[in-house]
Amino acid sequence: MKKVVPTKAEIALMEPFVGLPLEHIFVPVSREEFASATAEIKAEGLVGFDTESKPTFAIGEVSEGPHLVQFALPDKAYLFQLHRAEGLPFLIELLQSEQLIKVGFDLKSDNAHVYAKFGIRLGGVVDLNTVFSMDGYLKHMGVRTAVGLVFKQRFAKSRKITTSNWSQHELTPQQLLYAANDAYAALKVLQALNLPRDELPIMGATQSSDSLA
Repeated sequence: MKKVVPTKAEIALMEPFVGLPLEHIFVPVSREEFASATAEIKAEGLVGFDTESKPTFAIGEVSEGPHLVQFALPDKAYLFQLHRAEGLPFLIELLQSEQLIKVGFDLKSDNAHVYAKFGIRLGGVVDLNTVFSMDGYLKHMGVRTAVGLVFKQRFAKSRKITTSNWSQHELTPQQLLYAANDAYAALKVLQALNLPRDELPIMGATQSSDSLA
């Protein structure tokens, strides 16, 4: 039997998804803050994950992203801005780590951007599209559809924020909330599915070079 997902009209009538507030969203700026954030993220072991890139509008223009990488824990999120050079060694460690499981939606483009920028592949990746397809859902599963399906809640996404300038040095509160909660929602969805860790379709760097490229 084909499994169905809620329609856009149905999702629009749902109660809003409650994400992380601003006070639980952190943007490291110093080496010490990056080191502390990295230690906490690694200790968690499984985190929500996403990236943001400054959008391209001209034909043939190549993205220079990602400009922001998000890691969401159960009660907070850390946003790594890539213009902060002191954080790059910590970020690359987290991206490559096979021990840190990074869960998100449709991570093909994220992996491609990371490879183009750093020449590395994401390690320890769980793409929720794969999780839902394994369960019999044929439709491409984005964060809004998944939150509507799993929680019967509406995940708000603003095109104005989605296509905003993610490379600017000081992000707006709206950008911080959007970026953090994209990753946070992915983590909450996976937690709600309550899958044993040994059943997760975890892709390593070698696999992601083929499957996510």
